[in-house]
Amino acid sequence: MRHGGRILTDQLVEQGVSRVFSVPGESFLAALDGLHDSGIQNVVCRHEGGAAIMAEAQGKMTGRPGVAFVTRGPGATNASCGVHVARQDSTPMVLFVGQIARDHRDREAFQEVDYRAFFGPIAKWAAEVDQIDRLPEYINRAFHMAMSGRPGPVVLALPEDMLSGLSDVPVLAPTAPSVAGVEAAQTDAILDALSRAASPLVIAGGGGWNVAASDQLQKFAEAQGLPVAVTFRRQDIIDNRAPCYAGDLGVGMNPALAARLKAADCLLVLGARLGDIATGAYELIDVAAPGKTICHVHPDPDLPGSVYRTDLAITARPAQVLDRLVQAPRAGDHRAATQAARSEYQAWLQPRETPGAVKMERVVGWLNETLPDDAILTNGAGNYAAWLHRYFQYREPGTQLAPTSGSMGYGFPAAIAASLQHPDRTVVCFAGDGCFQMTLNEMSTAMQHGAKVIVVVCNNGRYGTIRMHQEKTYPGRVSGTDLMNPDFAALARAYGGFGEVVMDDADFPAAFGRAQAAGTLAVIELRVDPDMLSTGASLSETRAAGQQR
Repeated sequence: MRHGGRILTDQLVEQGVSRVFSVPGESFLAALDGLHDSGIQNVVCRHEGGAAIMAEAQGKMTGRPGVAFVTRGPGATNASCGVHVARQDSTPMVLFVGQIARDHRDREAFQEVDYRAFFGPIAKWAAEVDQIDRLPEYINRAFHMAMSGRPGPVVLALPEDMLSGLSDVPVLAPTAPSVAGVEAAQTDAILDALSRAASPLVIAGGGGWNVAASDQLQKFAEAQGLPVAVTFRRQDIIDNRAPCYAGDLGVGMNPALAARLKAADCLLVLGARLGDIATGAYELIDVAAPGKTICHVHPDPDLPGSVYRTDLAITARPAQVLDRLVQAPRAGDHRAATQAARSEYQAWLQPRETPGAVKMERVVGWLNETLPDDAILTNGAGNYAAWLHRYFQYREPGTQLAPTSGSMGYGFPAAIAASLQHPDRTVVCFAGDGCFQMTLNEMSTAMQHGAKVIVVVCNNGRYGTIRMHQEKTYPGRVSGTDLMNPDFAALARAYGGFGEVVMDDADFPAAFGRAQAAGTLAVIELRVDPDMLSTGASLSETRAAGQQR
């Protein structure tokens, strides 16, 4: 006989889970007891949002569900941001939520929430386990659903009286993963569409990419002479130095790449969603009349054709299709277009000077030239990230952890998860002053568990993205975007880490070296010019343009 918490953790061991992230609560004491001698590392976090983001990042890195435990009510609602990221980023994740006792339901008991209703719209599946004997069944299904088709988050609510009960139910082995087959006729149809195209473009994105799949993508594109673009914050899918790489279809994308997407007459979409960011708010491709052949490979059969009419839909993971395509003979000659696309990307890499003594293009340029190929870079949301998107070249898959959902505060918890997963690799979190303050309390988590994250904070004293839009739409009428900030370097030192302020980018390399040598949590605060706003225009230029409208 085992209590429910031990049954649960035994199932996690069976699923190969070695690390979970949590904020403890009395609603799942039995699960905490089960973790005690399970061999599973319990990374104790300071906020449920941080725990959920760390679990999501773990899922991104491993391709297996990241796991988080949070308590009921506010604990679960705090964690919902990580669930939303996992859904939009197609990341496998399982969130366990403590729940009130079953005989207290429907009385608005302390912290009572209907988790099926709350998480239903943003999770792949949300359920509540009523019977202890069914715990193995539910957990098995949760892990299978998190990884099947389009990966995503699953939420299981665990009533506290169920967890503390006893049962002799046996451990259940994991369900074997389903494997979709790819037929020769399907890949032949892709090659036929490419051979008839005058200006094709490959678009890669989504989750589930690994070293082998990325390698196959590059080999296929180079053999066929095809340009490859990636979707928002999926730049690590392919080596950005490859001659076929044309750039990313992200926020503030290269205008030349946007024009190329609009003019393309054939799109081979591998794992990506043709969402609003990739399509420039659905304007680069007309939903009513796409005017191009679209071949869409995606593990979710319902996604291709859900927005844009699709000529060929293949239900499979990109790697399965690329295994066939990489062996195919050349379908047309598009080498000139690929060379032109590459030249446009390289022109986009040329830095545009920003105001002040700390120039972000120089900081990112130095990191690009200096960091090892396997360094992991993380970020949340904000204009500061645009310098990474534009000037940093990713070389290996799994080196970019960033939310396609645009979630602020993501970068730092994700970096902690990355450092724990890969303690021998350099992990750099790029953050804005507003973004960092949403989750910087996790500095305590980093110190407790030995995460050696180097945080580079771009401090311009404002919510930069919102200020940019504000100046464009209501120039000079500043409202709600200015920030009062702490001394971030001193705060890092208060937690026991390393902290330094950089006032001139010439001092950044030496500061970064000292941060690396510290061998612990490190924060480098960049005091940037208040006029610095974006990669394309300063604050004063943005305001002047807005006033002329």
